[in-house]
Amino acid sequence: MDTVFARLGKPHGIKGEFTVEVRTDRPDERLVPGQSYSTDPDIGPLTLKTARWHRDRLLLSFEEISDRSRAEEVRNTLILGEIAEEEEEDNAWYLDDLIGLDVFEGDAKVGTVTDVTNGVAQDLLHMEHVDGHEVLIPFVEQIVPDVDLDAGRITVTPPAGLFDAE
Repeated sequence: MDTVFARLGKPHGIKGEFTVEVRTDRPDERLVPGQSYSTDPDIGPLTLKTARWHRDRLLLSFEEISDRSRAEEVRNTLILGEIAEEEEEDNAWYLDDLIGLDVFEGDAKVGTVTDVTNGVAQDLLHMEHVDGHEVLIPFVEQIVPDVDLDAGRITVTPPAGLFDAE
């Protein structure tokens, strides 16, 4: 199964280098120069040329993209790769697996996860509340103590006011 490792962001410079939104917990192990990656949308395989950190941003360049114009054309493309079975952890989820799960506070359904934002300090779950407004839930164990993919549900213990409409 292909897993999203990164999303190509803004071009950096004129030689086809990108800033990326990292979508893996091990970018230095999974985004390795010389390795080929599939893409979504499918623009053909990309072979990683360089990967370097600039401040707190990962910058990638690919053999097949040599200038800023082409980099602009393929912006927002997802970089996909395989994860070996032995790497998979019991208490870990792919962010895409969380979208569509029902959110419960105790036994009461309070909403559905509609999106996930990958953050530096923590990820954020976007939940459509049963009342129709969007709620951003920090994806930390204190607030989201249980994720049950098989049951299609997430249990939350929100702090006071988190679900209030603005």
